[in-house]
Amino acid sequence: MCGIVGAIAQRDVMGILVEGLRRLEYRGYDSSGVAIVNQAGQIERTRRVGKVQELAQALKDKPLSGGTGIAHTRWATHGVPSEDNAHPHVSGDGALSNNIAVVHNGIIENHQELREKLVKAGYVFVSQTDTEVIAHLVHLELQTSESLLDAVQKSVKQFEGAYGTVVLDSNTPEKIVVARSGSPLVIGLGLDENFIASDMMALLPVTRNFMFLEEGDVAQITRFDVEVYDVDGNQVQRESKEHDVSHEAGDKGEYRHFMMKEIFEQPTAVRNTLENGFNGDELNLDAFGSNAAKIFDEIEHVQIIACGTSYHSGMVAR
Repeated sequence: MCGIVGAIAQRDVMGILVEGLRRLEYRGYDSSGVAIVNQAGQIERTRRVGKVQELAQALKDKPLSGGTGIAHTRWATHGVPSEDNAHPHVSGDGALSNNIAVVHNGIIENHQELREKLVKAGYVFVSQTDTEVIAHLVHLELQTSESLLDAVQKSVKQFEGAYGTVVLDSNTPEKIVVARSGSPLVIGLGLDENFIASDMMALLPVTRNFMFLEEGDVAQITRFDVEVYDVDGNQVQRESKEHDVSHEAGDKGEYRHFMMKEIFEQPTAVRNTLENGFNGDELNLDAFGSNAAKIFDEIEHVQIIACGTSYHSGMVAR
């Protein structure tokens, strides 16, 4: 499951991005990468196959510096694990003048159709991924758009599938645009700096104040504010909340690997899930929402759909 981290700040954000990726390692991945707008206003990228530590070492050997950047851990869907297929992906007028950088979780199901359209428009693809389609399409739409926000809003209307995507333009490094459909994104709110991630665990070192985007939202983020637009393009307000969370989910603790940790955590996870659902032996319908009583009254049967060992768990439940 891929991971996203982004930041826009007055300070150098490279350390924040790499630490965010480390905190998302529990999700599983095969490659990672970062893109940052440097002091010269150009996008610089570093990508590596393997552990985040490989990326961290590469950045130690050749540091990148800047206040606007995005980072990603990839779990291959389209294309083999390789540096060419690793995120972020870029687009522009050539290798030395790429101004658009993109990271993406999810799958663009109509990527082949969009790829053919973009090839006809003169774009050259260097990866096997569906994500590169996003970068080129945003760049194409930007040619006839008033802003990066406008270009992203036009682009997402052409996507079929799921996406949580973060886009930056080195020509306007004071802004980052994000879009969410079927793949979660959270905005971390700071003091004259803001952050983006696919999981708030990635941002715990820099903020405890979070805003969760809803289905179809597109947001423009600067150091000072966040503007959110719904699926119809209307500007909306999304509530921000301060969360008292720990990083336990992203730490292996005493276990050798995350799978073993998840196995041993299952009893606690089930207990925590059901904690507010019962008053003693009685079902607490209030915990399931205002329409819960009506919904439970209308249930005719329960279907348990699963495969592998989950199938046997379903049979036991039955």
